[in-house]
Amino acid sequence: MKTRNQSSGTDFMLVGLFQYGGMNAFLFGAIAILFMVAVLGNITLVHLIRLDSRLHTPMYFLLSQLSLIDMMYISTTVPKMATNFLTNTKTIAFRGCEIQTFVFLSLGGSEAILLSFMSYDCYIAICHPLHYPVLMSKKICCSLVMCAWSSSAVNSLIHTLYVFQLPFCGSRVVNHFFCEIPSLLPLVCQDTSQYEHAILLSVLIILLLPFLAILASYARVLTVVFQMRSGTGQTKALSTCSSHLIVASLFYTTGISTYTRPHSLHDPAQDKAVAVFYTIITPLVNPFIYSLRNKEVLGALRQMLR
Repeated sequence: MKTRNQSSGTDFMLVGLFQYGGMNAFLFGAIAILFMVAVLGNITLVHLIRLDSRLHTPMYFLLSQLSLIDMMYISTTVPKMATNFLTNTKTIAFRGCEIQTFVFLSLGGSEAILLSFMSYDCYIAICHPLHYPVLMSKKICCSLVMCAWSSSAVNSLIHTLYVFQLPFCGSRVVNHFFCEIPSLLPLVCQDTSQYEHAILLSVLIILLLPFLAILASYARVLTVVFQMRSGTGQTKALSTCSSHLIVASLFYTTGISTYTRPHSLHDPAQDKAVAVFYTIITPLVNPFIYSLRNKEVLGALRQMLR
């Protein structure tokens, strides 16, 4: 207990993302621009969906929740990274690291589950259009969103409480640009192999199963789409589903690759590069993929600009 109390009172040191000498300022500027574009894009999409009555449908309601998650998701890691860079410090308080881990896992899990619900919405809309008003009613949509938020929060709380009661010893240097469980486990001075099995179970439930459900639903959707006689209907359905599949594939594959490997096989440089995709790139491209490939959203944007 004494070791744990001493461990919990010690700050961590974040190595950070910028490790390229003279390129630091350029990389920081690039990340800052991407962050501002991502936040602005997601805020705009949420605002459009709220204002335009034509977008008050289950699909856009789920999309607004995705944008809300992405906006908070990228804000969990980038501002702290930017602060450390500007102040030339690398420390993060033990409690701050714990909070960042919990929030990051909660938002990441919520997005993973929500993306699968969005594929379910697409599946119902195309394969069972007559039952769509019943199967995707306002009450059901709210229940799906609450399920995504609550189940992810519970999973995140369990992992965060367990990891941060472990004894951290030796070096307190986290070779990452934010507090993430795979980067914290090498600092624990006891065997964590059994706990890594619990991480695999969570990945199976939170990431892998939703991803397989998305692939299965879109396989069925594509079968129905290619049986359509309407070329316009095929184009619209393929445009909507393909954009969702691109986002989902980018998010799930990078997340699964990080959390399914034992910490002994992790390469810090590779982990940071992969983490950029699911912490910065995905929240950045989500609003643009869904808006630039969607005529209703573009129409609402033009109307708002006028």
